[in-house]
Amino acid sequence: MSKQELQVIGQESAAACCPGLAAAPLDDGRAAELAKVFKALGDPVRLRLLSMIASREGGEVCVCEMTPAFDLSQPTISHHLKLLRQAGLIDCERRGTWVYYWVLPGVLDKLAGFLTTPQAAGVTA
Repeated sequence: MSKQELQVIGQESAAACCPGLAAAPLDDGRAAELAKVFKALGDPVRLRLLSMIASREGGEVCVCEMTPAFDLSQPTISHHLKLLRQAGLIDCERRGTWVYYWVLPGVLDKLAGFLTTPQAAGVTA
């Protein structure tokens, strides 16, 4: 057996994998990637859906429980959930008739880390 260390993917800190907004100017690719996420979060319905999913005890929620909270049709809710999935914020699984959603691990922490700027020494708010 080799004594070479194994690198565990996905275990590095948010700062190591995703430098913050104030760390350096964004390149075109990273800006496009982040814009997709923030565009998904820029809609009040999608923001509420993400909040409902993220705040749910147990970490997942059935679409059947989210739909009544909105004055929108089920296909419209499904469309908003699809956009959140495409932005890489949530994932889902079909179980029988219903689809269950959860926030992808670490996604919200990475976004928070990206938006956090280091406090300058001696500066108070």
